[in-house]
Formats: sequence, structure tokens, C-alpha cells
Amino acid sequence: MGGRKIYYKTEEEIDLLRESSLLVGRTLAEVAKVLKPGVSTLDIDKVAEECIRDNEGVPGFLNYNGFPNSLCTSVNSQVVHGIPNDTPLEEGDIVSVDCGVLKNGFYGDSAYTFTIGEVSDEIKKLLRVTKESLYLAIEQAVAGNRMGDIGYAVQHHAESNGYGVVRELVGHGLGQNLHEAPEVPNYGRRGNGMKLREGLVLAIEPMINMGVRQVKQLNDGWTIKTADNLPSAHFEHDVVVRKGKAEILSTFEYIEEVLNK
Repeated sequence: MGGRKIYYKTEEEIDLLRESSLLVGRTLAEVAKVLKPGVSTLDIDKVAEECIRDNEGVPGFLNYNGFPNSLCTSVNSQVVHGIPNDTPLEEGDIVSVDCGVLKNGFYGDSAYTFTIGEVSDEIKKLLRVTKESLYLAIEQAVAGNRMGDIGYAVQHHAESNGYGVVRELVGHGLGQNLHEAPEVPNYGRRGNGMKLREGLVLAIEPMINMGVRQVKQLNDGWTIKTADNLPSAHFEHDVVVRKGKAEILSTFEYIEEVLNK
């Protein structure tokens, strides 16, 4: 960590973080409305940017360390940080759509892995287990627990289903910066790591591979993909550490309303 300072948030700051996080959920729901075979990731990037700006936000990823777009769109064996392009999505594809918003000085950051048309049962299981591992991790984000409890929850659930847990990329603190201390690994040992305190806001984001956990970076300097070319899934929520039960600031409800229609 290099001793980076951890910022615990006030209730006023948490309210602003919640607003930004909910806007991410609304933006991903707009993306869900248009995702289908034949649509490109560049098409949904435009939809997202428009939605964010219409709601008085600024795309949090656009120009972040030079990233060229508003969304990270990672298709099939791409894990994260895929750059939107004009290749049409095909029936049977999956795409992790990661979105960041800056509004009122605070960031929201959430991701959802979508299916394009009908996908195999194998893929459905990968997505289900990845999402379950996110919620199991969130259950551990309570005051008095340790960071290793969060990582262990993800790792145990994913590996017991035969999947690989990406280690090179981690969740993170969230606030006036998109990536704050502390790091939130998706692996770990129970009872290890820093103690969780109330007011800590974390972006928890399991990245789970159908095959091996190893990844490689493409020549574009951004896209991370699985070493064995098998699919990867990614879900992310913004969460406040509380006593007894974590509070989720972001939401998948808007997305799933669209998908379940």
C-alpha cells in the first residue's frame, strides 16, 4: 500500500457517493436496454456517456490515466479494462460493462456482466457464481471484520466451483478519487489484513475466470484477458462498512428490471 492514507467518509459524503453510485446503476440499465446481437461496445459507450451527462455527471473513466472511453467493455475472455470498439457483439457473447461516474465531487463505480442473446449453461453458471461471490464478500464488509474476510469469501466460493480468481487486479477504496486506499483483493485468509471500520467505502469487484486464474495484458496497454482464453465474469458494487451489515450504495435493480422484462 505504501502507507496511502485511508479516508473514512461522513454521512454527508456517503450520501453523495450513493447518488453517484445510483447514477451508475441507471446508466447500466440504459445500456441493458440496447444490448443485443449486432450492437457494438462503442454503441453502448455512447449511450452511457449521454445518460451520465444528461444526469449532470461526468464519465469517471473518460481520460482517466488516458483511457479513451466512458465504459470499460470486456468481451468473453477479456477480464477488465476492454476498450469499446465497433465490432458487433454476437449471440452467445458475454460482456462485462464497468462504468464510473463523477458527480458532486464523488465517484460511483459499478460493473455488471451481460449475456448477449442465449448463452451456454456453463457461462450462466460462471456469471451466477461470480455474482454470488460478490454478495458473499459484501456480507463480510462489516465493522470489526478484516480485509482478508472479504477476499476469502470470494475465493472460497469461486474456487469451490472450480474457477480461477484473478489476483493481479483488486477492488479499492472509493471517494473523491476513483481509486483510493485500501486495496480489496478477491482472495485472502480469514482474520487477516486491516481491520474494517465504519465509514470505509469500498468498491468490491470479483473477477472470476472459468479456467486458470492467470491473466495477460494486450498490446493496447489496457485490456486484460485470461491466459487460457476461457471466459471471465466481473460484478462490482460500492459498499459502506457498517456495524452488523454493510450498506450497498450501488444497485443492480434498475438493470435487472430491464433484463427481466
